[in-house]
Amino acid sequence: MMIIPSMFGTWWMVGLAKTKLQTFIAWIFGFALISLFTTSSLFHLFAFMGECKTLKYIFHIGDRAVIYLFIASSYTPWLTLREFNGIGDEVLSIVWTMAVVGILYQYIFHEKYKILELLLYLIIGVCPAIVVCLQRQAAGMFELALGGATYILGVVFFKMDGRMPFAHAIWHCFVAGGALWHYYAICTHLLGHDHDELAMHL
Repeated sequence: MMIIPSMFGTWWMVGLAKTKLQTFIAWIFGFALISLFTTSSLFHLFAFMGECKTLKYIFHIGDRAVIYLFIASSYTPWLTLREFNGIGDEVLSIVWTMAVVGILYQYIFHEKYKILELLLYLIIGVCPAIVVCLQRQAAGMFELALGGATYILGVVFFKMDGRMPFAHAIWHCFVAGGALWHYYAICTHLLGHDHDELAMHL
């Protein structure tokens, strides 16, 4: 359902970019956004069909793994286009390293240690936010925090899947909501501004 909007949203983001770096960042976030909804849709399609168990298994791994990609891609614009006095590059490297570790974890230990899986999502999702929120430029922090809170609240319904009617569908609504808040924040506060304009928010 969100594949087409995510494609249109990516096109819109790229159009807002004023520099080559902003364009590159817009493509990174857009690619992750499209991958998130496409992989999830394909997994649920094969699960609904009840056939092609191999493809269902592959896309189930992909459905979980792409979340790490999306989290890292969501932080990349902030850690790249904002001033962090050098620490931004270090945190960005850590975030992407954790994303790679998470993807490898899904490939090797898929569905074996669910609590550990949840902890990995929360660590990579929450810890970098502390650094981002401590930087001096406040513009966009409210939307970023609201998007993060939306994701975390959605996890409650994700863990209630099978015990509460439509819990999984509600979880996907929260994911879409969180992604929308972060998309709005990036488009409004990061893209379409040059360095001097961003500095005015200090």
